[in-house]
Amino acid sequence: MKNSIFASAKKGIVSAVKALLSNKVVLMFLILCLFGICTTGKPLSYTVSEVFTRFGRNTFLVLALIIPVLAGLGLNFGIVVGAMAAQISIFWVVYWGFTGIGGLLLCFLISTPIAILLGYLVGRLYNKTKGSEMITGMVLGYFADGLYQFLFLFVIGGVIPLGNSSLLISGGVGVKNTIDLAGNLKYSLDNLSMLLLVRTAAVVYLAASAIAMIVRLMKSKSPDVKKTAIKMAACAAVFGLTFIPAVSGFMGTDRLLLLNAVELASLAAVVYAAGKFVITKLIQKQDVNAKRLAAIAIVAVIAYALTYIQAIYELLTAVLLPVATYALIILLCVFNRWILSTRLGQNMRTVGQSRTVANSSGIDVNKTRIIAMCISTVLAAWGQIIYLQNLGTFSTYGAHTMVGQYAIAALLVGGASVQSANNKHAILGVVLFHTLFVVAPLSAGNLFGSALIGEYFRVFVCYGVIALSLAMHAWKTVIKPKVESTRVESKPPAEADTVETAKQ
Repeated sequence: MKNSIFASAKKGIVSAVKALLSNKVVLMFLILCLFGICTTGKPLSYTVSEVFTRFGRNTFLVLALIIPVLAGLGLNFGIVVGAMAAQISIFWVVYWGFTGIGGLLLCFLISTPIAILLGYLVGRLYNKTKGSEMITGMVLGYFADGLYQFLFLFVIGGVIPLGNSSLLISGGVGVKNTIDLAGNLKYSLDNLSMLLLVRTAAVVYLAASAIAMIVRLMKSKSPDVKKTAIKMAACAAVFGLTFIPAVSGFMGTDRLLLLNAVELASLAAVVYAAGKFVITKLIQKQDVNAKRLAAIAIVAVIAYALTYIQAIYELLTAVLLPVATYALIILLCVFNRWILSTRLGQNMRTVGQSRTVANSSGIDVNKTRIIAMCISTVLAAWGQIIYLQNLGTFSTYGAHTMVGQYAIAALLVGGASVQSANNKHAILGVVLFHTLFVVAPLSAGNLFGSALIGEYFRVFVCYGVIALSLAMHAWKTVIKPKVESTRVESKPPAEADTVETAKQ
């Protein structure tokens, strides 16, 4: 008995060590972040609050990078064109005087067709430069920036006259370097209340479910009425609960304490586990992974119990989350997982793994790559809109320049690579990368008397992690195969056959 326990423990330790060693970049950044947190001279609540603010501001952009990686396009340095599409839409919305959530929705509406067009053109270009998409994307970003500056420095005000001179340079030609979004788009998404979000989501879901059921009936298909009815009833119940004074009072705010978020997430996890078990096992009479559901419920209960520890309680009550922004991040995570289950998502993965296999399977490789680029560019445009409305200012000529580098660096810090990326990599990367960005200047100021050292260090880290990733990719895809083939050719025939057999 003791031997078996010892063997299991040893196996677990070995597996943990291997997992750590296989994620060297994540481990290195974790150590740097912990060291920085300990040397900032600031309370932990300050760092946590700043990180969550940056998380809501930047995560959508990082998540926009995942689909191109899955499609074999590598790290999408071309998302800068999506950011430009967003900034073009923001400028015109501000010029026309639209404000609040209406103005924000108009930004999404205007930027989407522009981003689709730009994504299509970028995808066509990438299809002509297969294997060199990343360097092509970097050069394309500089080229697009030139056209962007031509538009904002000469066309607007010079070719296209504007009646609002407050947005123009003193000479009347060209847009100002900085546009203040206060009073029009600033916090237009962050300030949406939970009550409005929940009611809108419930109405949209009920309407979509009803329409989907009607369409299936018109096509002579039998929908799963029982399952759909249960989901619609649950949604209607949630909608009804929002009219209870205590519930509506709680949900009337646009910011949610991190403590309340943990409590709601724990409750949702328990309800999900119980509901999944009841619907699948008891109603549908199907097998269900009871151990997995039980694990989810236990983890949720433990997370809720930890909130009663005083230190954790104080930390969780020091952070406020913009509900609408985080809801969009969650929806994008769901979308990234959902698209992999579709035929398009499967085609993207096949193309990413091998274009030769994809062609032999009848998949239109070029079309699939273009669609992946269009989706990524649109998501990047939306992410830039979310970023700028939270920031509150619009740097006309500089807001988009570092979008690609920072987003890609964050993704790589989370353990992603040129050939593999998922939601977990993006979320972990944003947390670690922006934690370092927050603590580096403070830590350098305490240790060396100059915050600029921290600024230089974090910029070095940003470009360093990108360079390291590209170097590793070049080694795996170009240099390593050549070295291995040279070794095989240099060996005697019998030994070379043995080496080749072993590789297979």
